[in-house]
Amino acid sequence: MMKQRILGRTGLNVPVLSFGASSLGSVFRNIDPNEGIRTVHAALDAGMNYIDVSPYYGLTKAETVLGHAIRTVPRQSYTLSTKVGRYGEHKFDFSRKRIQESVQQSLTRLHTDYIDMLFLHDIEFVPADIIIEEAFPTLLDLKEQGVIRFAGICGLPLTLFEKVLPQIEADAIISYCHYTLNDTSLLSLLPLLEKNNVGLVNASPLAMGLLSTRGAPAWHPATERVKQVCLEAAQFCAEQGSNIAKVAVQYATANEQIPTALVSSASVENIRNNADWLDEELDQELLSAVLRILAPIHNETWPSGLSEYH
Repeated sequence: MMKQRILGRTGLNVPVLSFGASSLGSVFRNIDPNEGIRTVHAALDAGMNYIDVSPYYGLTKAETVLGHAIRTVPRQSYTLSTKVGRYGEHKFDFSRKRIQESVQQSLTRLHTDYIDMLFLHDIEFVPADIIIEEAFPTLLDLKEQGVIRFAGICGLPLTLFEKVLPQIEADAIISYCHYTLNDTSLLSLLPLLEKNNVGLVNASPLAMGLLSTRGAPAWHPATERVKQVCLEAAQFCAEQGSNIAKVAVQYATANEQIPTALVSSASVENIRNNADWLDEELDQELLSAVLRILAPIHNETWPSGLSEYH
């Protein structure tokens, strides 16, 4: 049985490793929907029974594939989150009307009549006023209607949480790329989250592919220097007969203050490996060596969204 932790004020029990369904939308590589469905079932079998998705991933493809996968699974056996507000590379709409339509469309694609957690997706691309005065109140209405159980926000810059969280009643947040081997700046946000008892989902412990012997994908927004140093760390792990993904996943799930880490893959083998790694001891010597290699770029991130959040 995979270890679980409580997700802040939601009271939800979530596994320390959760399933991010973005890969089902062929975001990283073209996938066969049947392979995607098998991967979801493998994740659930491994105890990864919190699943996160968004209509933005694969422009609704991820939700559609996930919906087929969970149709046959008892609804109370998993926790499900999706998002509203982002619908394309540069397409954002956080209006009340669009949020209400979007969540209904997601319910249809996901073959369910409620969402456990609904997040406003990548809010740093719109002015905070829209989030505080229109978008988040819409989520609270949906919560009152029983369409969703909990409401939250997500985005890249940590400053956006510092700015917005004191002004809304968020149940949870998704932060990504800020609690990884190369960037632990998320730790600076923990006091604010604990004070307000906000649940924390830490996404992308592999820093969107930075921590890989394949090297970062071409679209990755990190600087060339960050990409190069991360690649060196990945190659070092391989030379030691290990895998940087394993070190990264073990590292991300070891911190008791971070309830869950979200990993995404559309490969059954990858998901099983990720889950199996949690049963193994983290090699502290290897970890120390990797952290030394990454030290020159520690906490280096990249800009995202409007300047008011930086």
